[in-house]
Amino acid sequence: MCVYRSTILYRRLDVKRIIIFVLTAVILLSMGGCTKKKADNTVEVFCLNMDVTSSVPESYVLRSKNSDVDKQVDELLGRLQDKPEDSRLRKAIPDEVSVRGHDEKNYNCTVDFSKEYYDLTAAQEVLLRASVVRTLTQLDSISYVTFTVNSIPLVDSDDEIVGSMGADDFVENPGEQINTSVKETLTLYFADKDGTGLEKQTRVIHYSSNIALEKLVVEQLIEGPKGSKLKATLPGTTKLINVSVADRICYLNFDSSFRNTIDNKLTEDVVLYSIVNSLTSLPTVDKVQISLDGENDGMLLYNYKLSDMYEFNKDIVDSDDSTEKTEK
Repeated sequence: MCVYRSTILYRRLDVKRIIIFVLTAVILLSMGGCTKKKADNTVEVFCLNMDVTSSVPESYVLRSKNSDVDKQVDELLGRLQDKPEDSRLRKAIPDEVSVRGHDEKNYNCTVDFSKEYYDLTAAQEVLLRASVVRTLTQLDSISYVTFTVNSIPLVDSDDEIVGSMGADDFVENPGEQINTSVKETLTLYFADKDGTGLEKQTRVIHYSSNIALEKLVVEQLIEGPKGSKLKATLPGTTKLINVSVADRICYLNFDSSFRNTIDNKLTEDVVLYSIVNSLTSLPTVDKVQISLDGENDGMLLYNYKLSDMYEFNKDIVDSDDSTEKTEK
């Protein structure tokens, strides 16, 4: 895929062109009334910086009543087409693209754009999508946004429908800018329902290549299994300090709180080999060594030495593994 620079990672491909994926900080929204906004009806309307490399929030006070979702969406889409208050920013929806209409149903908002949408550069298109989704999903009644162009669903470069997008489809990567966007199928190992074995889940993910694939694997383990009965092996509070690879050995450095956050219903080998098996499924990794706060003295928990290097363990993988597949 092609090369651009920016700060937002989106999980889908661009329409009819090589997409870029943009990374920016995830918005933390407070709940209140009928919108995920402050008591004074303040929301964040996402604009673009002048270089068209990032999406930047600008505070805005909604005038529409909370009970009228259609008018709130109309107001926010209008604001996305207006010049930002900050002269250093530009509007997310440019003049050449018009909003033909929108429809809200079952927590999903479908926004229809004019055919000029396809004339946007890849950077503009991805950032526009991110800005619209992040802005509209601040309404409690809107969890997802679907894009159409001339009433036809938006498709990616493989002619597959992009589908609904939520705020969680954008992940944080502070200070980073887009490099090459990459589509990768990851093999991840999560705990089975008993917490005594591992099952495989493959996950198709789109990410910026300035993120180490090994780091991405660990982040996906922390995020947990998708749409299944499998169990996460690493809690969401897990803090990964850094990742490095040398001579096909992946070195992981976790915060020392790692020991205290592990689910005691999982066996130690399940936790360890969830990490090891997932990482050694990458073509770049044969072995894994784990450190806590940069130290590899002592034990991971009780039985496994931090000083040891660990390889793929097929014996802990359930033989009846159905290999679930998800896409992000």
